[in-house]
Amino acid sequence: MKLMLLIFSLFSFSAHLKAQDITQFDFPFLLGDWYWFNPALSETEDKNGYRAISLRFSSDYRFSLKMLDVNGHIHETRGSYDLDETTLLLLDDSGDTQYQSYSLNHHQLMLKGTRFTKMLSQDISGAWYSEFISGKDVDERVNEMVLMLRPDFLFLVRITGTEGQSVTHQGIYFLENNHLVLLYREGQEDTLFELDENKLVLSNAHFDMEAVLRRRLE
Repeated sequence: MKLMLLIFSLFSFSAHLKAQDITQFDFPFLLGDWYWFNPALSETEDKNGYRAISLRFSSDYRFSLKMLDVNGHIHETRGSYDLDETTLLLLDDSGDTQYQSYSLNHHQLMLKGTRFTKMLSQDISGAWYSEFISGKDVDERVNEMVLMLRPDFLFLVRITGTEGQSVTHQGIYFLENNHLVLLYREGQEDTLFELDENKLVLSNAHFDMEAVLRRRLE
């Protein structure tokens, strides 16, 4: 129980989540920036082909699509979207509607036979070690936090207490604006972050906590 108190004192928030809370989004794996690159395409093979396509999905059910053609021109579309477990509906701002079957995991999206890979919008990946953790809602026994963020959107966080106890969680994360959301077996946490090269500041809108971490470079 003491180990659980360590982690919950640092990361837990009120059970009464606001409706607009990002953790309420039904398909969190979809959120973020998705890319497809076509290294095999040659200009002589297909004058109408594309070199790269990017898609961005946000939690307000808006999307943006950019396509780079073989002549270096960028074609851009924006609109709204909706989805269920098998079908993605895209309604662009000009009124065109598309229904696409899809499959999805935390870092790959298969859409219309094309495999997209999710990429970080900010350089947040790496091994982060706390310099200090403060706040009236932080358990006084919390001594250190280590946060490992992989570029394939897997994470590990370890909280260590002053007496050597530790609690570890691992799972999947995603980003939107200044939100870092951790999804793991026991729950999910929405943390606000500020990134300045190798300095990461975490805070929480639901209680008083701030942690300053530094990226450890190999």
